Amino acid sequence: MKFTKMHGCGNDYIYVDGAQEQVSKDRKPEIVRRLSDRHFGVGGDGVIFINPSREADFEMEMYNMDGSRAEMCGNGIRCVAKFVYDKGLTDKTSISVISCGKIKYLDLNIEGGRVSTVKVNMGSPILKAADIPVLSEKEEVIGEQIEVDGRTYEMTCVSMGNPHAVIFMDEVSDLPLEKIGPSFENHKRFPNRINTEFVKILDDENVEMRVWERGTGETLACGTGACAVAAACVRNGLTKDGVTVKLLGGSLQIKWDREADLIYMTGPAVTVFEGEIEI
Repeated sequence: MKFTKMHGCGNDYIYVDGAQEQVSKDRKPEIVRRLSDRHFGVGGDGVIFINPSREADFEMEMYNMDGSRAEMCGNGIRCVAKFVYDKGLTDKTSISVISCGKIKYLDLNIEGGRVSTVKVNMGSPILKAADIPVLSEKEEVIGEQIEVDGRTYEMTCVSMGNPHAVIFMDEVSDLPLEKIGPSFENHKRFPNRINTEFVKILDDENVEMRVWERGTGETLACGTGACAVAAACVRNGLTKDGVTVKLLGGSLQIKWDREADLIYMTGPAVTVFEGEIEI
């Protein structure tokens, strides 16, 4: 099977042209786990199959490292745009990509005949607790307390097509994420598990973030997480509508157009290498 290793701010995935490489649905979880293994496989935060689509220009079929299906990945979808343009699968600089039934619209910035950065219309943030989902007696979870491993945190929950819990803290650099991350992910209040962002406010236009992604663990970046953080910052009155989210792997520019209720994410997409592997 031919593949391309790509990353957005260090959030790395293995990309496969689903039109050329035929893999049965029942085999994909096991193949994803094997390919994602950083010691015995290619290594990555998961695998993304890029398929033909009738509803959009392309379909993004995304899997986490553990073989579970994921609804959306902001860094991943930018790399999908780079993949299809750089490989000549499209000559359009504005494309649509569907993932789990939801269509996103992307604008490609071209430099030297290749995609360098991508702006994605990530849609409207979902704040209703039942739709995220998160168990709560309130309609929206904003600054609500949650107890994890004997400690009480305040969380704001947002869905960007996948669920996020945003935790504001005074410092995030020394967090033992490998310990508390799984406890958040599998907490009883999150029926579908949760992605958790731990955020330090730098000023009203800049924040620092670390993320624990469900099914994967800590990653260097999370695009949907950065969008969720921006929405949570605004809802808590902590930043302006436009914010730079600084992640371990780089920075993303996030803008919440409050009038249209749309969140836009702009960031890089990078090809690392290509290869072929027996499956």
